[in-house]
Amino acid sequence: MDIQRIHHLKSIFDTVVHHINSDDETEQVEVWFARELQELLGYARWENFTVAINRALDSCKSQKINTDDHFREVTKMVGLGSGAKREINDVMLTRYACYLIAQNGDPKKEEIAFAQSYFAVQTRKAELIEERLKLLSRLETREKLKASEKQLSQNIFERGVDERGFGRIRSKGDTALFGGHTTEDMKKRLGISTSRPLADFLPTVTIAAKNLATEMTNFNVETKDLQGEKDITAEHVQNNNSVREMLGKRGIMPEELPAAEDIKKLERRVGSEEKKIEKATKKLPKKP
Repeated sequence: MDIQRIHHLKSIFDTVVHHINSDDETEQVEVWFARELQELLGYARWENFTVAINRALDSCKSQKINTDDHFREVTKMVGLGSGAKREINDVMLTRYACYLIAQNGDPKKEEIAFAQSYFAVQTRKAELIEERLKLLSRLETREKLKASEKQLSQNIFERGVDERGFGRIRSKGDTALFGGHTTEDMKKRLGISTSRPLADFLPTVTIAAKNLATEMTNFNVETKDLQGEKDITAEHVQNNNSVREMLGKRGIMPEELPAAEDIKKLERRVGSEEKKIEKATKKLPKKP
């Protein structure tokens, strides 16, 4: 998501924030109303959105956090086409409640992915939101690679290749992707411990490239029913060569890119930040 799109979405989300007085009326509490948030998060039906709200409530309870501090059922009057009005149910939400709702939404939706960072970053500056979106994208891409490599391991095991064979296939794929540099060569170039996976230190574009090549191998192994280490290796090397060629046409040489931050550190940082979101959120005033 580019910075212009982030600025655009931020301006829209900023329009639906409201402020109410705290219990002692010394400060303002930011609140959102679920009916207004529903459309911004891409939900056409209120009934479907309440499912995400209920999941967020369950998540709040599971962490032993008082839901009344963050979720408040309210009613409001809305105008009808005839000029009459009727009462509808709504939910007043704190920033933390909105964050939990976004976490329980579909991250494939652009609005949901944006909201997860919008409500997580306390100051909500566009640049900080962009930084967090990139960070989450790298974590998500790494998880996709883990899943595709696990599937490849299963596929080749069913076709007569053991764990050592899987290691050799994956290593030869790396050598093709990195222009003749082996996995161990790349670890030395990037200063990575031999005991750690190379992908944990690669930038997002390279992780995505490895994942694409692996997905292509999985697809052809299954559809062509390739058997044995030799044929599967040839397939995987060809796919990595194809991905490398595609990157090269865009001026990207995977072996020349610098190492990125250790993915394990990112995971710990995100986990730590998420634990602080609730504490940093101003609570709803107590019910009268």
